[in-house]
Amino acid sequence: MKEELNYRTICFNAMEVMKRAAAHIREQHENRGNLKIEVKGEHNFVTEVDKEAERMLVTGLSNSFPQAGFIAEEGTSTKRGETYNWIIDPIDGTTNFIHGVFPFAISVGLAEGDEIVAGIVYEFGLNEYFYAWKGGGAWRNGERINVSSASTVSESLIATGFPYTDFRFLEQFLESIHYFMANSHGLRRLGSAATDIAYVACGRYDAFYEYGLNPWDIAAGILLVKEAGGSVSDFNGEENPLFSEDIICSNGHIQKEFQETTKKIMLKK
Repeated sequence: MKEELNYRTICFNAMEVMKRAAAHIREQHENRGNLKIEVKGEHNFVTEVDKEAERMLVTGLSNSFPQAGFIAEEGTSTKRGETYNWIIDPIDGTTNFIHGVFPFAISVGLAEGDEIVAGIVYEFGLNEYFYAWKGGGAWRNGERINVSSASTVSESLIATGFPYTDFRFLEQFLESIHYFMANSHGLRRLGSAATDIAYVACGRYDAFYEYGLNPWDIAAGILLVKEAGGSVSDFNGEENPLFSEDIICSNGHIQKEFQETTKKIMLKK
């Protein structure tokens, strides 16, 4: 029989680990003169700060929950857990970080199989911890959060992310920008998918969509939105988009309209 886990305890233990990594990242951000930047691919960057922060997260999370493995952006651990895996982005929004622009965030989610059961996003600019555990609701700095009440796309503020390495759907994406700019309260792009999704969870945005994403960009956010009362899918409407490379999330009230509209535009041949 599988042991019953205390997801709340796991979530708060992970947050303590994240606080140590966040302190390191903030120190480096405030003393950026020696920032060393590597190019992973066209428009795709990594710094030694990303790598060191990930190492700190891997070490701390290994100590707090030894049976879990890792899916980590910078590959500092190749350990895979049979049931549990931490999905880590040490700095979501590295380009923003490099340029000294907020937001950028740490994103950590715990997957039990393909289901996220604990998730934390820490956004540096506003010093906000967004966190959730399975069945426990969603929270920001100790206060319960919920999605917005907008009932149509036309009365929604929508967030997205610009493609930076994958331009296969650029024509469709530009069409989607045109549509949502003309048929909603507006479109926003911050440069950190983890932050965007956390903002859907707390009601600042009504919806978010993006393609070309990785599991570490969205893992924590998926649970945040669900526990805050919202809905999550991929462009096709599949409700577990963790490995889909595209995501739609909303307050739930507009999910059907938003998903169908986005699918019609973005998956156009």
